[in-house]
Amino acid sequence: MKRRFERPRPPVPAQPVSRVVTSLTNPLVKDIRALEMRKVRQEAGLFVAEGLKLVADAIEAGWPIRILVHRTGEDKPMLARAVRATRQAGGEVLEVTGEILEKLSRRDNPQTVIGVFGQRLERLAEVEIGRDEIWIGLDRVRDPGNLGTIVRTADAVGATGIMLIGDTTDPFGIEAVRATMGSIFNVRLAAGSAQDFLAWRRRFGGLVVGTHLAGTHDYREVDYAGPCLLLMGNEQQGLPDDLAAACSRLVKIPMRGKADSLNLAVATAVMLFEIARPRLALD
Repeated sequence: MKRRFERPRPPVPAQPVSRVVTSLTNPLVKDIRALEMRKVRQEAGLFVAEGLKLVADAIEAGWPIRILVHRTGEDKPMLARAVRATRQAGGEVLEVTGEILEKLSRRDNPQTVIGVFGQRLERLAEVEIGRDEIWIGLDRVRDPGNLGTIVRTADAVGATGIMLIGDTTDPFGIEAVRATMGSIFNVRLAAGSAQDFLAWRRRFGGLVVGTHLAGTHDYREVDYAGPCLLLMGNEQQGLPDDLAAACSRLVKIPMRGKADSLNLAVATAVMLFEIARPRLALD
């Protein structure tokens, strides 16, 4: 069934006005609600970002907004800029009730602004890593909070992008997007199978570092100069043998206490700040 937001958008009128929507049965409201399902997101190529800051971050990063939803009566300069940007991009602006926003966000205290954006997901096989770039490869990451936090950390250290390898959680799911705190608009995402990654690896001449129980190097003792990809394994199983064998170095993060492992997002953050350390400069 073809959805309302998949139809070609008409030209923006000279004096566009917001549509006021008060019914939960409005077709466009129902279509936005349906984006909570991964299958619908994939078919439509869209996703939802909640909050005025995330919407503003997206617009600042050059992401055209398809639909802007805001609560009736909101009057903020940042919202006014978002409304103008939406209209300039040919998108729709909806003014809705608090009840509708609560249903769209499925929160008791919903954000007052929601944006619908087009997904950007590259093919892993087509990724080219520049001379001083940092990328992260995530094998079968399953937890959306972990993925979103890693996207945010990648943005913080200036990493370029993340490769999603195998069957992963959806980076455009609402929980993952929330956890990125807007960084999803600043970090490139690519996806492919383990076979796609191994084929890509054969033509990549830079450093590939993986964390592994069989690691023989302290992560602080490796020279991360040049293009670098950090390869991290699944939350429960770690890196499989074929991906571990594709690494230039297997490293360990030393631990002194009784814990024998770290949360995936925490371990990735520890590694990324070490890899990026020579590239980071404090003001």
